Amino acid sequence: MSRIGRMPIPLPQGVTVQIEGQQVMVKGPKGELAREIRPEISIDETDGNLVLSRVSDEPSVRALHGLTRALVNNMVVGTSRGFEKVLEVHGVGYRAEVQGKNLVLNLGFSHPVEVEPKPGIRFEVEPRGGTIAVQGIDKQLVGQVAADIRKIRPPEPYKGKGIRYQGEYVRRKAGKAGKVA
Repeated sequence: MSRIGRMPIPLPQGVTVQIEGQQVMVKGPKGELAREIRPEISIDETDGNLVLSRVSDEPSVRALHGLTRALVNNMVVGTSRGFEKVLEVHGVGYRAEVQGKNLVLNLGFSHPVEVEPKPGIRFEVEPRGGTIAVQGIDKQLVGQVAADIRKIRPPEPYKGKGIRYQGEYVRRKAGKAGKVA
């Protein structure tokens, strides 16, 4: 069996799971998520844990086993604790701020760039505008929104200016060599 797929998913206090056929609905203190799972995978709730099993040992079904377990676990973690991606803004005059719900970025363009949050996403910005926290209960959506923000001004290799993930290493290049007399 799959090492990841056979691990039970513990349900924290305050999280309830409703299984109707192939539809899995997870409800927790942070919100509610639903997902349709493939018919090759069955899910059961026993003793405060969710256990996933598969119907056959075909390679495609074995791959789905671990994937489905990871997706359902992300739903449980998201509705109980939530997810967060932190981005750093580097560069002279580059800054971020929240106006209402929207994120406003000043990144050296001739105009400020405004990013409207998708439903279920919140932005938090450090008072000096150096870091942006993208928060939500859907792990995939949080990652996608963070990637879209990074794409506005990715870090460049010469001075390192731009938006990067927290802890991301940007490989730097040497500038012009200059003339040697």
